[in-house]
Order: sequence, then C-alpha cells, then structure tokens
Amino acid sequence: MNNAIRHTWVFSVGLFLVLFAALSVVQVGVTDQLEAHPQNVRELYQDRGASRGAITVDGTAIADSVPSPDTPFDYQRVYRDSEVYSGLTGFYSIVEQPNGLEGAMNEYLSGRSDSQFFDRITSLFTGDTTEGAQVELTVDPELQRLAHDTIADGTRGSIVVTDVETGEVKAMASKPSFDANALATHSSSEFVATKEELQDQNVPLYGDPAIKDRFFPGSTFKLLDTAAMLESGDYAADEELEVPDELELPNSDTPITNFRGGICSQREEAELSWIFAQSCNTPFAAAAMDLGEDEIRSTAEAFGFNDSELRIPMSVTESVFPEDLTKASLAQSSIGGFEVQATPLQMNMVAAAIANDGTMMAPHLVESVRGPDLQVLEQSEPEELGEPISSSTAEELSELMKGPIESGTAVGAQSDVVDIHAKTGTADFGETTESGAPIVNSWITGFADVGDSTYAVTVAYQDIPYEDGHNLTVSNLKTMFEGAVDQ
Repeated sequence: MNNAIRHTWVFSVGLFLVLFAALSVVQVGVTDQLEAHPQNVRELYQDRGASRGAITVDGTAIADSVPSPDTPFDYQRVYRDSEVYSGLTGFYSIVEQPNGLEGAMNEYLSGRSDSQFFDRITSLFTGDTTEGAQVELTVDPELQRLAHDTIADGTRGSIVVTDVETGEVKAMASKPSFDANALATHSSSEFVATKEELQDQNVPLYGDPAIKDRFFPGSTFKLLDTAAMLESGDYAADEELEVPDELELPNSDTPITNFRGGICSQREEAELSWIFAQSCNTPFAAAAMDLGEDEIRSTAEAFGFNDSELRIPMSVTESVFPEDLTKASLAQSSIGGFEVQATPLQMNMVAAAIANDGTMMAPHLVESVRGPDLQVLEQSEPEELGEPISSSTAEELSELMKGPIESGTAVGAQSDVVDIHAKTGTADFGETTESGAPIVNSWITGFADVGDSTYAVTVAYQDIPYEDGHNLTVSNLKTMFEGAVDQ
C-alpha cells in the first residue's frame, strides 16, 4: 500500500470515527437538551401531538388521545366528564408543561419510562410510534360523581374519600372546577384566552385544592390534641376538666373563648367526652399548655404535619405546625389557629389513622400502570406511613368521635343507614359578610364502615359564612357515607 492510499484510508477511518462520535453525542448525550430547545418545532409537534396513554377509572378512559387529522398535530388530548375529574387529571397543553396526573405520570403516559425502554428500542427499528402506558386510578366513579355533585355550587369546597386500610383514594373533588378540554386546545391563543378567563374567576387550574390548599383546620385539630392527651396517660375520656368561658393566656391580651351561642357555658366542669362532643375551646387550650409544645408538635408530625415529601403521586402541599411557640400561641394552635395550616387530605389522613387502629396508610390515586399490550408495568400496594398512636388510643378516640354525631356539633350528620364517627371544625379568621356574619373555614372529618371496608371522608369549605359552612359540611358528610353504602 503506497503512502497516498494509506493516508486516504486513515483519513476516511478518522472521519468515520468523528462522525460516529458526533452522532452518538447527538443521539445520547444532548438528546434532552435538543428536545427541550424552544426552537425545536419538530420535536414540539411530535411531543405535543403524540398518542399518550389513557387515564382510566374502573376501566373507562377519563383522558385519552384521539387522531387529529386536520391539524399539524397527530393526536388531540380529550377529557371525559372533565368537570368531575379535572382536579385529578390536570391538563396537557401545547403551551405549558403537563400538570396533575398528566404531569406526575408523564413518563408513563408518554412512553418514556424506564419500564418502556424496550418498546422504544423496538419502535426505532419498526418505525412505529411509541405508545404511552395506561394509568388506572383507585377512584370509584360513582363516589367521585357524588362528591362533585354534593359540593355546593358557588363555593370553594373539597371532599376527600379514602379507604383507611389501603390508603386508596376513592374520591377527591373540589369546586370551582373546569373543563380541561378548553385548555388542551391546539391553539395557543385560545389557550391563553381560556386560562385568563378561568383565572379571573379564581378557578384553581394547577392542582386540586384538596391537596394543594392549606388553611386553618379549626377544631378538627382537637383530634390531635386529644390523641396527645390520651397518649400521655394524664387524661381519660371520663375525666372531668374545667370549662371556663374564657381562658387568660400568658403575656397576651386576647383570651381563648368558647363558641358564642354554644352550650359549653352550661358547665363549669365536664367529662372530656362531653367537651369533645361540644368542641369546647378552653379545656383543649389549657391541656395543650400543660402538655407543652413538644408533645403537641410531635403528635402532629406523627400524623403527617411538616412533611413535604408526600406524593399521591401528585405532590401534596405540606401541612404545617409551627415551632418556637409561646404559651399563648400554643393555646391558639391547639384549636387550629395561629399558624397551623392543613390540607383536606391531611385531616382525612388523621381520621383514617384513627379508624385503622392507629396505623396511617399512604394515600394514593394510582392502582396500576399497564403497557399498550396491557402488561402490568407497575402495581400499587398498601404502604404504612407509621403508627402515630397506639391501638388503644385509637379505640378511645373512635368512641369519642361518636359524641359529635349523637349529641354534639355534628348531629345533622346522624344517619339511620350508617354509623358515623366525626369531628367538626370552624376557623374564624376575623372576616365578616356585609351583614356581619362571620366568614370561616368550615370542616368535618370522620369515618364509617361501608360494607367490608371502612372509609374516611373529609369535607372542607373555605371562606364561607358560618351557618352555610356548618350546614353544608355535616350534610355533605352524611350524603357521602350513605352514598358509599348504596354502591
């Protein structure tokens, strides 16, 4: 071989190696950067117009992709019964990143998960489009519909229903709601106009308020006070405690008072069971100051407060119990005020753990993920988050939670169909209507046996006149439990 041929051969081999290395870098090293580049229009059309996997409830798709032959995109994302499910599904847009389950399960729905790697490799050789996986939810469609319909129109309300033994979310609905189809449009201008209109109406677009919004839990927090009291061994359900109309607080000009117009003023002393049923503020505030901040906070954290890691699989806003409290702020915190904040899901987890003999299960929405060939890629299993209280304390609390239904603050939820245990809560943050009625956060959380299962139900309304909120929460709780029995 003469030198000219040798040089040509070496140059050709070197050029081939350079091209191979460059191709490898492009296809492997910087693929994500190229796909995400804002000027990569081809990738945008391919990604946003791809056939995503379906999100299903009881085998029926509530979100899937259909052919879109008359647009630059191959497929259009379509949502069914979207007003009922949009808080769960979120929406898939050509303008923004997916949110809700569309975002949390995007790797599976788009076919890009690790478990779908071989499907992607196969598609490179066959030329077929990689299909997304199907995500099946734990939701009961009839309970979801009932929850949505039960929440009063024109309010900011949420209902959460879970199975206490498995953590499965059976229903989670909020109002105001929206139609995700209007945001799944292939027109960016239509998307922007619709988004602005919905935001002007204060419609929550980025996460269901049941897991996103946190607000004062009011007297539902007394479940945690009572848990701490019983766990300490210094209190018992039949023990009599003082029930002053007002409780002066150290270094504070604002005393704790009982609800004006309630019946707590009828007794100077009463059993804890009666105090719990009537939700008297002053005995709980006094007990919290006696037990101390560490006891109340450790109990709250055992039930999930101050945990920023919870996913269902969407991220859940952290519920908060503050630190470094004065005696006065501890007393206010013990009745769900000061800086205590909770999501509806958080207070549902409290009730569920009590119902489940003190064991708290991880709430979850996804039952399984299946590939295009229906092979199971992921199957959810019940997961314990911990045991915040002993089984004996859970049993005592369960018995105490009969009181509000039988003769206390939740008598409106009495039912001939199901035996309900519950605790109400009202958080008055100082605002009033034009007529002077207090505007509050109104809560109720509880549980009941439903067939072979036990369900926890939480109802919460934000920024609502007191009478409306109280009547709605107790009637909604009853409706949900009786509806679950009828399933």
